[in-house]
This record gives sequence, structure tokens and C-alpha cells, in this order.
Amino acid sequence: MKSFQQFMLEVYDPEIQGRSQITKQGEGGRIGRKRKQTDAEKKRVKAVGGGKTTPAKTYKDKSDIGITNRKRSPAGRQQQPTQDKGVKLSAREQQRKAAQERRAAKSGAKTKSADELLAKKTKKSVDPNYKPVKASGLTTKERKSLYKKGERALRDIRLKNLGKKSEKELTHKVTSK
Repeated sequence: MKSFQQFMLEVYDPEIQGRSQITKQGEGGRIGRKRKQTDAEKKRVKAVGGGKTTPAKTYKDKSDIGITNRKRSPAGRQQQPTQDKGVKLSAREQQRKAAQERRAAKSGAKTKSADELLAKKTKKSVDPNYKPVKASGLTTKERKSLYKKGERALRDIRLKNLGKKSEKELTHKVTSK
């Protein structure tokens, strides 16, 4: 007896299959297509030294690939109520709450709807004028040596201006008389 996979290979012509929405199971048993970026597409880079950069390493595939096909949730995943609406309020408290809401609506105060209360918080938006710092392409060791070279040059200039030969001459020792 043929497996379903074998049957599908025989029934559908590969040319038709490419144009239609029938998709073959992805590599490694994944359900959708492989969406891993190529080195050319990657935006993250790491410094390799000498002012050069290479694309950052690729991540390993998740161990649970292809085990389950998770349902896609709506944009703002919403919590379902666990109890009947207003179950804890007495009749009098319900009337009082309704009256307060009417007064708030009359005064123009905006009350949030259930969708707004249960929707996920939106992430902070990025400033449109933000420009990321350009990568220097130097490794940590190279950056530190460059920084120290600058500090030494600055120290030498300071000593030269003060007419001193070393840092020790700059520190004044208080001598007791």
C-alpha cells in the first residue's frame, strides 16, 4: 500500500504543484517553507578585525520543528472571560456602576471597551529620526588598543603643556612641617 506522500507525488504534476497553493513539506519536517536568510540578506554583522565585518552566525533550528501546527491568533490576542459577566456585583452595585458609567459618558470621559482592555500592549515606536551607530569593524581588542593609544597621546600633550615628564610629578604631596 502506498503512503499518502507517495500518492501525492504521483497525482500532482510538479509543474502544477509549483503554481498552486499545494506546498511540499519543508526541510527537517517543518510545516512551512524555510525562512532563514542568506548571508547576503542578513543585517546583523560581527567584527572580524582590521575594519572588516561578516554576517552574524545563523541560529540553530528549533527542536520542535514540525511537531505541531500552531493556530494563528488574531492581532491582539484576547483573554476569554472565566466567569459570568457581573457575577460578583449585587443588583444595587450594578445599578451604581451603570450610573457612574452614564455620568462619565455624559461628561465626555472615554471608557475603554473590552477589546481595548484585553488587547496586548503595543510596543514603543522607534523615533523616525533615529540613525543606528555604524559598526567600526574593529574587534574588542582593537577598539581597546585604539582607545588606550588616544589616552596616552592626550596624557603626553597634557604633560608637555605643564612642562612635566611624568604623571607622578603632577600629583602634589602634602608634607607636614
